[in-house]
Amino acid sequence: MIEISHASKAYGDTIVVRDVSLTLPRRGVTSIIGPNGAGKSTLLSMVGRLLPMSAGTVTIDGLDITRTPSDILARRLSILRQDNRINARLTVRDLVEFGRYPYSKGRLTPDDRSQADKAIGFLGLEPLAERFLDELSGGQRQRAYVAMVLCQDTDYVLFDEPLNNLDMKHAVGMMKLLRRAADDLGKTIVVVLHDINFASCYSDYIVAMRDGAIVRHGTPDETMTASVIRDVYDMDVTIQDMEGRKIALYYV
Repeated sequence: MIEISHASKAYGDTIVVRDVSLTLPRRGVTSIIGPNGAGKSTLLSMVGRLLPMSAGTVTIDGLDITRTPSDILARRLSILRQDNRINARLTVRDLVEFGRYPYSKGRLTPDDRSQADKAIGFLGLEPLAERFLDELSGGQRQRAYVAMVLCQDTDYVLFDEPLNNLDMKHAVGMMKLLRRAADDLGKTIVVVLHDINFASCYSDYIVAMRDGAIVRHGTPDETMTASVIRDVYDMDVTIQDMEGRKIALYYV
């Protein structure tokens, strides 16, 4: 499991993550929600060791991320950032095979290629495998990046706002893929989301943040309440039960 203890991040006098302590459950989908500037992506980046912490510790299955060698951590944890553009002209297969680098160090084995084939198949990218990334739509390209991190074959996979720039159809498709990765592959998925209804419908656990701190965390039933949403977003909503999931209806 991922254990976060008194994690903080400051830039000068500005604190963007404030003394966060949290245990994220193993397996399933955990969503981190909150308004812009809540510290969601910063917290995820600290867990993924993309940003150094100003204070605190993060452990993954007991491994301190600041002390664990990169090649060992990369076999336990992978992350897909928001700014995941690659300038080199690569095919989908080339990109996905990058996910095997912690194992192959650039020298792909038959097992590495098999893992890449599995990831391409899981994302339904077989017809696009030999296409260049700049020839794909935004939704297709995003699926290729997800295939790359799944090809890394880690127990824990972090996604920073994977629905950015996706229309409703592709956003739904992406959330279904992440749900399948948790259910069918046994992954622990941690995802930063802006859409609280997607978080409610596809998550097992929700962490709600505001001003760098955690307001509430728990199951969708525990976090998707009118009072919690008001505390997090400073707006009134009505919560309805839709087929066993809580849905927020906004008033504007």
